[in-house]
Amino acid sequence: MTYTTMRSYIAIVAPPPRSVPLHFSAACLVGALLTDITYWRTAEMMWTNFSAWLLTFGLLLGALAAIAVLIDIFSGRLLLRGGLGWLYIIGNIAAFVVSLFNAFIHSRDAWTSVVPTGLTLSVVAAVLIVINACIGWVILRQRAGGLEE
Repeated sequence: MTYTTMRSYIAIVAPPPRSVPLHFSAACLVGALLTDITYWRTAEMMWTNFSAWLLTFGLLLGALAAIAVLIDIFSGRLLLRGGLGWLYIIGNIAAFVVSLFNAFIHSRDAWTSVVPTGLTLSVVAAVLIVINACIGWVILRQRAGGLEE
């Protein structure tokens, strides 16, 4: 009697190395939201300095990630098929631009550097980052499932 053995495979897809600066950038920008909220509640000037530094590091790391993505797109290592990949790219650019304006707002003095405009821009950037993270997770799951390359 012959038995057939069925094997199941789990495709494990690791995020590419270019996503590392993007993740650290997102952490810095969400951290800027947390320090903005803390400043709004305590009025300690130290928190505005923390926010400004977190925004600066987040923007620098985001620029590094953008350069890495552009290199991968032009070298052919990253293929953006369908609207979801482009939506992810556009969402990341939007979060970067909002954070850039937020950094300019944070360069002002005292209370107006954070409340209300800086805090609002930090919230918008954090929401964009969460939406982009969800889209990125969907793209990664599609690649793992073999639906996209």
